[in-house]
Amino acid sequence: MKKVLVVGGGGREHAILWKLKQGKEELELFCAPGNGGIAQLATCVPVKADDVEGIVAWSVENEMDLVFVAPDDPLALGMVDALQKAGIRAFGPTKAAAEIEWSKSYSKWLMKKYGIPTADFEVFDDADKALRYLSGAKYPIVVKADGLALGKGVLICDTFEQAEQAVREIMLDKKFGAAGAQVVIEEFMTGPEVSVLAFCDGKTILPMVSAQDHKRAYDGDEGLNTGGMGTFAPSPKFTPELQEYAREAIFEKTVAALNAEGREFKGVIFFGLMITPDGLKVLEYNARLGDPEAQSVFMLLETDLMEVIDAVIDGTLDQVSFQWKDGNAVCVVMASGGYPQKYENGKPIEGLDDVEGGVVVFHAGTKLENGRLYTNGGRVLGVTAVGRDIPQAREIAYRNVEKIKFEGAHYRKDIGIK
Repeated sequence: MKKVLVVGGGGREHAILWKLKQGKEELELFCAPGNGGIAQLATCVPVKADDVEGIVAWSVENEMDLVFVAPDDPLALGMVDALQKAGIRAFGPTKAAAEIEWSKSYSKWLMKKYGIPTADFEVFDDADKALRYLSGAKYPIVVKADGLALGKGVLICDTFEQAEQAVREIMLDKKFGAAGAQVVIEEFMTGPEVSVLAFCDGKTILPMVSAQDHKRAYDGDEGLNTGGMGTFAPSPKFTPELQEYAREAIFEKTVAALNAEGREFKGVIFFGLMITPDGLKVLEYNARLGDPEAQSVFMLLETDLMEVIDAVIDGTLDQVSFQWKDGNAVCVVMASGGYPQKYENGKPIEGLDDVEGGVVVFHAGTKLENGRLYTNGGRVLGVTAVGRDIPQAREIAYRNVEKIKFEGAHYRKDIGIK
C-alpha cells in the first residue's frame, strides 16, 4: 500500500485527502499537522507545516512513498527541494519555481519580460520613494507587500492618505513582517475575477474548471480581505473564447517563461485573473492549490487525483485528460467571530451529523478532543455542495450551513450571487 503524506492543516489539505481517498488505489494517508476533520480521514502527524527538517526527517523515517506539499510557506522555504535531496518523491514546485508566488516583484517582472498581460506596476524598497511616487499617482491604486502575507497583504487605496497608511503599515510598521521589505504598487483594474488552478509537469499545463473566490469578509464585498470566504465553480463569465485566449496568452506563456529562466515548474499554478475592459489580465500567481477554490473544484473532478499527481512528477501530463461532473459547486466558509481580525478558539461545533448526504464539510480550523470537534482557527469550515446550476448548489450549501452551530459563527450570505 502506498504511503502518502499531505503537508498542511487547512481546508485545502482536507480537500486533497478527501479526493485521494476516492481514488482507485488504496492509500495509507497521513497529514502534518492536519486538523479535527482531517483526523477522520488520515493519521495526523504533530509536525508543523513549515518545519522543513522535521517533515523531511519524519518522511524518511516512516518511508513515505509520496509527500504532497500543499501550502505556500513550506514551498517558499524549499521543502520540495529538501525532500527530493533526501530521496523522497515530492509533489510541488521547487523554491526557485515557487518564487512566482513568494515574490510579487519577481512575478511582475517575469510577466513584463515575457509579454504576459498584467497591470502596470512599480516596485520600491524605500518607503520615502514609494510615497513620492504615490503623491503623483492616479487613484484608486493597489499597494501590495512583496512577500507572503496569508492573502491579506493587498490593499486597495482610494486616496493618497490611504496609500500612505498602507506603505507605512507594510514597510515601516512591518505589519506583515519580512513580506513588507518591498512593496509593489500597481494600477487598479476593474472587472470580474476568475481563478484557474492548473496542473503543470514542466512542459504540459492542464487547467481545471474555473472558480471565483470571495475575498472580503462581509456581504457585498465589504470589510477586510481574508483568505477567502467562499467560492463557486465553474465561473459562467470565463467563456470558451476567454479560456482559449488564456491558454495561449497566459498559461502556456507562463510555463515557457519559467523554463526560459531555468525554473521548471512541477505542481499546481494558480492563475488569479481579471476580465478587464482591456481584456483578460493576470492579477497574481500562486504556486499551489487555492483555498477555498480547491474545495469547489475538487467536488466536480471525476479523474483520479493520484493519477494526475504521478503524471506531474513523471512528466507525462500530456497523457492525462480531465473528466468533470456536470453542474456547479458552491463552497460557503463558516468563520470564527471577529475573523479576519482577533477571534477566539475552542468553541464546540454542533450539527455536523445533520448535514445531508452529498454535501461535504471541509475542515479548515478545527481540532478533535475526546471525540468532540472545536473551533481552532479563523476560517473553520467550508460547506460545499454540487447542484445542476449555481442557484441550486447555493441553496443546498446554505440549507446545510444553517444546520451547523458554533458560538460567534459568521459567513457571507451572497456566495455565488454575483
